[in-house]
Amino acid sequence: CVDLRVTLEQRGKQITRMIIAILLCCVVDVKKDWSDHALWWEKKKTWLLKTHWTLDKYGIQADARLLFTPQHKLLRLQLPNMKHMKVKVNFSDRVFKAVSDICKTFNIRHPEELSLLRKPRDLKKKKKKLEETEEDDLELINSHVVSGSIYSSPGLYSKTMTPTYDSRDGSPLSPTSAWFGDSPLSEGNPGILAVSQPISSPDILAKLYKHQSLLDKAKINQGWLDSSRSLMEQDVKENEVLLLRFKYHSFFDLNPKYDAIRVNQLYEQAKWAILLEEIECTEEEMMMFAALQYHINKLSIMSSDNHMNNSEKEVDEVDAALSDLEITLEGGKTSNTLGDITSIPELADYVKVFKPKKLTLKGYKQYWCTFKDITISCYKSKEEAHGTPAHQMNLRGCEVTPDVNISGQKFNIKLLIPVADGMNEIWLRCDTEKQYAHWMAACRLASKGKTMADSSYNLEVQNILSFLKMQHMNPDPQFIEPITTDINPECLVSPRYLKKYKNKQISARILEAHQNVAQMSLIEAKMRFIQAWQSLPEFGITHFLAKYELIGITYNRLIRMDASTGDAIKTWRFSNMKQWNVNWEIKMVTIEFADEPSLSFVCAEVDCKVVHEFIGGYIFLSTRAKDQNESLDEEMFYKLTSGWV
Repeated sequence: CVDLRVTLEQRGKQITRMIIAILLCCVVDVKKDWSDHALWWEKKKTWLLKTHWTLDKYGIQADARLLFTPQHKLLRLQLPNMKHMKVKVNFSDRVFKAVSDICKTFNIRHPEELSLLRKPRDLKKKKKKLEETEEDDLELINSHVVSGSIYSSPGLYSKTMTPTYDSRDGSPLSPTSAWFGDSPLSEGNPGILAVSQPISSPDILAKLYKHQSLLDKAKINQGWLDSSRSLMEQDVKENEVLLLRFKYHSFFDLNPKYDAIRVNQLYEQAKWAILLEEIECTEEEMMMFAALQYHINKLSIMSSDNHMNNSEKEVDEVDAALSDLEITLEGGKTSNTLGDITSIPELADYVKVFKPKKLTLKGYKQYWCTFKDITISCYKSKEEAHGTPAHQMNLRGCEVTPDVNISGQKFNIKLLIPVADGMNEIWLRCDTEKQYAHWMAACRLASKGKTMADSSYNLEVQNILSFLKMQHMNPDPQFIEPITTDINPECLVSPRYLKKYKNKQISARILEAHQNVAQMSLIEAKMRFIQAWQSLPEFGITHFLAKYELIGITYNRLIRMDASTGDAIKTWRFSNMKQWNVNWEIKMVTIEFADEPSLSFVCAEVDCKVVHEFIGGYIFLSTRAKDQNESLDEEMFYKLTSGWV
């Protein structure tokens, strides 16, 4: 950097002329490309990028200290797979644009779903901070600066949707060129981006594990960077470590054929969230996740060798396309019959219903229940179904939480239904997996205001059944693999279960669960892992600490939560929102709804700008459509999230 004191005579000159004068006086004998340099006003945290302006127009006085510094600087990024990379990033661009450039370099589509997060500070490890940073070797330097911009190959982030993986085994098409073309990344080791690497040592997991309360999770979310300001404006230093993470849990058009790297990084983020217990899951679910992880680890090691051996085999394009369709999150097998599209499907069956009350010992009571549109009606018997129902529940805006135990044959659905003074709690108990899948799918759609006539209903039912099937234990011991040394349970389950069971017991249960996923391809296993992650009750809830309460934000709603238990107290859907405002002085967010009282809360220990950006960001993501051809309306994003544009 060049430290420059501006004289009174220079204040009236345009910045372009002033920079030329600096270069002629100071570096006339130095051959260097200065096109990436710009002036930074440290005191006001402002880049002087409007070079046609005069210094006087910026309000710069004679004693101002300006830095003549490169706009592109090295940044250390920790990717979702916990690997570190050195990346050259434009420190003068808004974070939203900087993340977009990073994702183009890494060949990750839909960069609007990701953002940068500051590393949580741990005071206990403050002394070891320097030692730890030295241990994390950096794998790649991704780009060069050419004429003031990040250079990358035109084929690196092509909008022509070039396939990036092999439909047969899920392996990347080529070790380097298919991922990165001629970009500088091909000189490094791209396998860490598209191929999952097993956890090498239990010590890594033990070192990262830290039991997190809801308040701890809320504090982590303080670290999200402001997407509408640059890195320099937010005091990010060169070579500082930032986390690149999927910020918004709304994954649009996730297609493994074109998203090999995106799918793998999503899988890695989900894997670490489960292993570090950032999201709760049952014991059966943990063993299912461990079995999938074990399967993925095995196939990842084998895929590189197998791919080279099978590279010349022909693949039927139609079969490959159908295979892709079956494992995309927004696709699946469709029914051979279209059915009657003139009527809305209904459910009718005997279901056990329980309404918890204080100081009550009463259990479930069986009713004949009908599910029409978004309403459940309960009758004492099937014969009385044409009369007045004993209970009736409108599920629009309700919270739907599964409570399932496969081995215990327990299939419960917990409903929190919004009322004027809070939420009514209702439990439904189904007898079979099939009945549970249909009623759970109907409840989830009804909570969004959709009926069973929606095209996603059958897919939702199939996903639920698939999720349950993966949790089944194989009763026939002859099909279970013998325990070998290649399975390391300490790297496959969270520390809580390691304390509860012996390693041999955990290994046996993982191999038992593995029989349900053993036939899956690598890419399908990763997609199933992501789908199972999305099916967890706590998935996608970002917690924020407000005064006297906890606020949760998801892709389609806001939740007022009990800070100690995490139970929902009240839910508001974005679809019912009229507008929201922020009082920046007192950090108060106020949201107005169409037919409900407004919601107001004061942010505590977090900038209300972060909360405001999450709300606006999810609303922005809900406007995406497949005909956009991967183009983003950046200005609309800033209008919805910045608060002052």
